[in-house]
Amino acid sequence: MQIHISSSDGVPIYLQIVNQVKYLVAAGRLNHGEEMPPIRALAEQLLINPNTVARAYRELETAGIVEKRRTAGTYVAQAGSPLSRQQRRRILQERVDALLAESRQMDVPTDDLIQLIWQRDKHMTTWPTGGRHDPA
Repeated sequence: MQIHISSSDGVPIYLQIVNQVKYLVAAGRLNHGEEMPPIRALAEQLLINPNTVARAYRELETAGIVEKRRTAGTYVAQAGSPLSRQQRRRILQERVDALLAESRQMDVPTDDLIQLIWQRDKHMTTWPTGGRHDPA
């Protein structure tokens, strides 16, 4: 499971984990019954406090995305089934709308924003597997 976190984007780290796990499940890259990494292992991988991962897992459990099995770990729940292509596009459309609104508030032309997206996409493809990444 690949999760990338950034301490510079203004989103709490636990919420970055929650959102990325939701997207991995929605995309079908995490499937029902698949075991999640143990809290301590994921915390070590991401170089963060285990309490942060525990909080993310609690949020995911409350949302029905994962389920804890007593002494057996945390697993993707049945309710965490993949979203349809249309639902995934809707989620991304909402995020694009928010990004466009922010760029307009900061007076950043759309062409510059698109160029930044291409640059970040190229940069992300060079990320190592797992681990913390603070974008430049």
